[in-house]
Amino acid sequence: MTHGSTHKMLDAYPKDLGGIDQHMLAECIAACFDCSQACTACADACLGEDMVAELTKCIRTDLDCADICAATANVLSRHTGYDANVSRAVLQACATICKACAEEYEQHAGMHEHCRLCAEACRRCERACNDLLGSLG
Repeated sequence: MTHGSTHKMLDAYPKDLGGIDQHMLAECIAACFDCSQACTACADACLGEDMVAELTKCIRTDLDCADICAATANVLSRHTGYDANVSRAVLQACATICKACAEEYEQHAGMHEHCRLCAEACRRCERACNDLLGSLG
């Protein structure tokens, strides 16, 4: 889902979103999906590197992060029967894995451009999750 379509879908929701900051929510959903894609691509790029054995932790972290970011974006995209406690939990988990991933990727960023780009996507997602968490009170 593109960033613009995320906003449109939120605008089209038939009921009140419960006072959640719609712009922050859309930004977070987009950042999560972007990070999931970046992590998936980075894991694949790591598998293509000659030094793949040295990137095992990076690959594992990529795959975990991709799954958690995708799940977070999906949970945040559903509002019927909304449960703020569940949203807080997935946002906290996503921010945590994105922070850990960014720290792992930054160790390889000087040698692998895909790791540098992935670290940037993870930092954006971490910030977006923390911003949305802060707005939930």
